[in-house]
Amino acid sequence: MNRTAAMIEGMGRKARAAALKLASTPTETKRAALRAMADAFEKARARLVAENAKDVARAKKEGLAPAMVERLTLDAKRVAAMAQGVRAVAALPDPVGEILREWTRPNGLRIRKVRVPLGVIGIIYESRPNVTADSGALCLMAGNACILRGGREAIRSNAAIAGLMREAGDKAGLPPDSLQLVRTTDREAVRALARLDQYLACIVPRGGEGLIRAVVEHATVPVVKHYKGVCHVFVDRAADLAMAREIALNAKCQRPSVCNAMETLLVHCGAAERFLPGFAKELFARGVELRADPKARAFLGKGGKVRAARPADWGTEYNALVLNVRVVDSLDEAIAHINRHGSAHSDSIVTSDTGAAERFLAEVDSATVYHNASTRFTDGGEFGMGAEIGISTDRLHARGPMALEELTTYKYLIHGSGQIRA
Repeated sequence: MNRTAAMIEGMGRKARAAALKLASTPTETKRAALRAMADAFEKARARLVAENAKDVARAKKEGLAPAMVERLTLDAKRVAAMAQGVRAVAALPDPVGEILREWTRPNGLRIRKVRVPLGVIGIIYESRPNVTADSGALCLMAGNACILRGGREAIRSNAAIAGLMREAGDKAGLPPDSLQLVRTTDREAVRALARLDQYLACIVPRGGEGLIRAVVEHATVPVVKHYKGVCHVFVDRAADLAMAREIALNAKCQRPSVCNAMETLLVHCGAAERFLPGFAKELFARGVELRADPKARAFLGKGGKVRAARPADWGTEYNALVLNVRVVDSLDEAIAHINRHGSAHSDSIVTSDTGAAERFLAEVDSATVYHNASTRFTDGGEFGMGAEIGISTDRLHARGPMALEELTTYKYLIHGSGQIRA
């Protein structure tokens, strides 16, 4: 075992010991620890921003993509939002100990199905230092220990955030090593963490498709994942076009670098002539490049960058001001396109036809499906879950935003009075 693998193994052993104690840590102790962490972020706001500025400067110097730099950046507003997110998690109902079901068998055995923590969770992520706070807070509130491994580009930011969380947690009475940050940028640490199945319940990778596939390739630990966010908005022929304009602009332009941003706009042929010419002008004004099928190009006009969509474009996550546009002949064609080319993340229909909306909601096979709303709402905070640990497009064991409940499992508690099996 090399030095990095030995270090990760030691972290796993300490995390497992902490997890066994965290499982029975009182709710109020966990809440107090999280509130103390949020207070610490606000008191250290200037230091967090200063450490992050060093990461950003190095990232720009090394040519990190603009979308990744945007995710990496922390300012005073984002630090405040990070603190608020942790407080929101602290205020949520504690899922640990919830009785999911209870019943008594004819032989008198009383059985309870009770929610319990997963144990130790590994988080491997890129760029966004707020993931350190969000993931740590969620894991701890759900009674899990966590091992966090952020990207090299955010090492100073992550170390500062995790240090504040550990200090606040220790003072509030959390078990030692409940939260640990991998401080080496050696890629061997990712491989070692992915194989730590003797201690970890699961790994959640957060980042680009390349990172997630690399984790899956090496993992012997279960991985909860989504490879990419190829999200769609479908403007039906019965859409309120003013509403469709606002939803589609928000889904593409409000924050194009994130996984719940729209990458493909589908427009019913019955609405294309009324919707696309004006909407294209709005997109061009915002610097959006369009990649369109022949039917759509007929309505997009001049004044912006438009090129023919290639087959590979329909499955591409751009994380930038680039948008695919396709005109479809029917609701069936829209649903088929999404189920073929989408990533099972977030998709929306804009329509006043209730029947069409219900079919879309039922037949689009994605984790989150919307009617008359932007895909940008796929987020634990926006769903009222506090923060989130990630978005899962898997089916086992979690799907969609992963928050407190998704960071638990269950066990059966059985009370008897001397029963034996015949």
